[in-house]
Amino acid sequence: MIEILKILFSMPFLLYSCYSDLESRMVSNKVWKYMLTAGSIFIFYELFTVGISYLMQLVFSGVIVFTVVYILFQFGAFGGGDAKGLIVLSILFPTYPVFKISGEIYPLLGLPPVGLFTFTVLGNALLLTTIVPLGMFCYNLLHFSPEMVKKPLYMFIGYRTEISSLKNKKHLGLLEKFELDETGSLKRRLARTGLNFDADQKPELEEYLKKGLIGRDIWVTPGLPFMLSITAGFITAVIFGDLIFYTVIHFITG
Repeated sequence: MIEILKILFSMPFLLYSCYSDLESRMVSNKVWKYMLTAGSIFIFYELFTVGISYLMQLVFSGVIVFTVVYILFQFGAFGGGDAKGLIVLSILFPTYPVFKISGEIYPLLGLPPVGLFTFTVLGNALLLTTIVPLGMFCYNLLHFSPEMVKKPLYMFIGYRTEISSLKNKKHLGLLEKFELDETGSLKRRLARTGLNFDADQKPELEEYLKKGLIGRDIWVTPGLPFMLSITAGFITAVIFGDLIFYTVIHFITG
């Protein structure tokens, strides 16, 4: 019962963080402070009922997840709000939540070999994120233009939009960097790092368009909120288990 209560308790915070991430691409630290503070009642309850073994699991989960998440954050794998959310989950769920509803034991696929719940949440989130490029590709097929043939790989990570429409769109990054060389020719290359998410404030694009150096459409990529993936990873971890582990096992065993 305690596991079900913790899951139900966590969902409003995760859903609100998704909303905040969608709106502003930021999640306030207060969300995680409130979640950890209010959720401490579960921590104290389990410390009182389980004892020292729970404390050891709590410390182990918190330290391991904090270390891994901090390293990934430093490499730019995700934002600070995402990292803090994962750390709070590691504290509230130091062990994998197992519960029974209507005679069915969850997670349905069984417990993964690595019992750190937050790692399963993160793994599921990363796996579900791979769906995005496929969705982007399908979107581009539905809005196909001859220009897409020149950059087919871009179809998996972005889409084309009119320069004039950038002012009305939020959280977009330019897929290409534009630079004028000494001869006045415009060079373009993939913006591997430092994507400009203020695409609507790039007046030089309008100048390039007026001079005929670029067309009216350019490649952009959306700034996708990772909290959506984390929340989806949380739900799938609770219901099904470790999707990556069982996908690999199914592939190996046929």
